[in-house]
Amino acid sequence: MASNGRMSVLTSQQDDFPRWYQDVLEKAELAENGPVRGTMVIRPYAYGLWERMQAEVDRRIKETGAENVYLPLFIPQSYLEREAEHVEGFSPELAVVTHAGGKELSEPVVVRPTSETLFGELMSKWIQSHRDLPMLLNQWANVVRWEMRPRLFLRTSEFLWQEGHTAHATREDANAYALRVHLDVYRDFLQNVLAIPVLVGVKSRRERFAGAINTMTCEAMMGDGKALQMATSHELGQNFAKAFDITFTDSSGQVETCWTTSWGSSTRMVGGLIMAHGDDQGIRIPPRIAPVQVVVLAVKDDERTMTTASSLVRELITAGVRARLDNRTTQGFGRRATEWELKGVPVRLEVGPRDLESGQATIVRRDGGAKEAVKLDAISTTVVALLESMHTEMIEAARQRLTDRTVEAASVAEALDAAKTGFARIPWEQLGEEGEDALNREAVSVRCLQTREGTVPSDGALDSEIMAIVGRSY
Repeated sequence: MASNGRMSVLTSQQDDFPRWYQDVLEKAELAENGPVRGTMVIRPYAYGLWERMQAEVDRRIKETGAENVYLPLFIPQSYLEREAEHVEGFSPELAVVTHAGGKELSEPVVVRPTSETLFGELMSKWIQSHRDLPMLLNQWANVVRWEMRPRLFLRTSEFLWQEGHTAHATREDANAYALRVHLDVYRDFLQNVLAIPVLVGVKSRRERFAGAINTMTCEAMMGDGKALQMATSHELGQNFAKAFDITFTDSSGQVETCWTTSWGSSTRMVGGLIMAHGDDQGIRIPPRIAPVQVVVLAVKDDERTMTTASSLVRELITAGVRARLDNRTTQGFGRRATEWELKGVPVRLEVGPRDLESGQATIVRRDGGAKEAVKLDAISTTVVALLESMHTEMIEAARQRLTDRTVEAASVAEALDAAKTGFARIPWEQLGEEGEDALNREAVSVRCLQTREGTVPSDGALDSEIMAIVGRSY
């Protein structure tokens, strides 16, 4: 029995958070393991979530000026070997094809783990003059990184994502663009749509993306106090540009080397959404991302109830609400209500003969389970206002958890203790790389480096101005 008195079909989060997560994926019909170890089947309801995430992120990406392209799944192995640090960083995760069409290939091909090298090869052909810059490209695709310890949505051998790749005339322009994507695309989406507060900062030297000179990250706290990296933006400097000869002729006729960036977010955000907002009754979806914002449940199979329920769905859709009718009255009402609770639909609207006798319907909030009887002629205005307030309340609750479970630490020992239940903030000059080594030995990592005010540090910021956010992670 759950703490609020409702029967739960899930393992309690407090008893076993990882088991709860697996239960949710199964019971809410979100995803399951594919036939090859480490692969994932995304079921329709969860894929609907991903489609909405795609649409929201894609719109923001296009507002920065980037355009979408599609590049091949297969990459010549020699491309990766041209950027030594990059291939070294990915070697353990690569899936390599050596035979095709019944014959051994003259050169093995890699199933893309990411597309920096392929974009680099193509940009070297597409960029000739300073007039071609900046070149701002994005790809929605699947990638393969062979995963030894798979976990659905969080770490799978194949996953879906977007990867942006850009080339610029100067380091300053590349930095400004990568930072813009980081804040205006990723942070804005995560906080203003998924209602997940994130800590923005840069990765420590050892945690950077392979081949990057700087990696910016959005780190979120999950319901069990662990961290999840939600999105990253990388400044690649001129490393890839030199390896792939990405050059341009400037306005004076001088040949210069480009500065490049890459940035990405993936289906990991679905897992983050589940673990950041879920409770013992299932997932809780913030209204702005929910594929179904309101489900209208017809309690009985009588003509008046069915007519009114259908009319309310049409009215809500007209008001801009994503509404769905559940008229499966041959199934028990309690079972249907539990199903929608598991799936986290923000609002349940119950319509039955008793409600209609009073000219009203019952609104049930998924975030806290509160019920309210509302007159039929006020349903649309009440629901629209409720959906907006629910987003605010959900992100505030997540912010409070982040605040309550983040401890100011002055030593490695204090940081390790704090990481048992949440995050620690510790001055970087107090921690340093030796302290980072000590944390890593205990499976604790530096999630990001921030200014003392919680912003992304500028290039060249002094160690005395930097705070390290420390925690255990997925």
